[in-house]
Amino acid sequence: MKHAQAVYKAEAPFAGVIGDTVTLDFDHRRRRRLKLKTDKGLDFLLDLPELKTLQDGDILLLEDGSAIGVRARNEAVADIRCNDLAHLVRVAWHLGNRHLPTELMGDRLRIRQDHVIEDMAAKLGATVTRLEAPFNPEGGAYGHGETEGHSHGHSHGHHHG
Repeated sequence: MKHAQAVYKAEAPFAGVIGDTVTLDFDHRRRRRLKLKTDKGLDFLLDLPELKTLQDGDILLLEDGSAIGVRARNEAVADIRCNDLAHLVRVAWHLGNRHLPTELMGDRLRIRQDHVIEDMAAKLGATVTRLEAPFNPEGGAYGHGETEGHSHGHSHGHHHG
């Protein structure tokens, strides 16, 4: 079985350059080691030296010199639109306070569908639209660009309610 042991962070889409791709949801793009199958059926092992979050357009380099393009699979997400920048910042603060993976999209925020969080955003005056789209949440500051969940270097005495 071939091994993908390095990731090239593409500056531009790889369209036409790579002969095969692997299409993964966010959870499967945040791995270090995982058996995968390309869109054309090739089995390979993702075998990276450390945890990486693969982004749409990244290229996996295999030990034999071949490459596989990474595509983000559509997922059940919700886009949150706000009235203005101050409103967007306020809603983003509430999402961050819950340590919720969030994609920052300039004029809107994207989360995975979660009726409780969507209801909270609506109560804060935001417009929530459910859709199927790629999900690429922002990496955490304490995770050196990776979304590290809840560990952020301090005791956990603060309230999340």
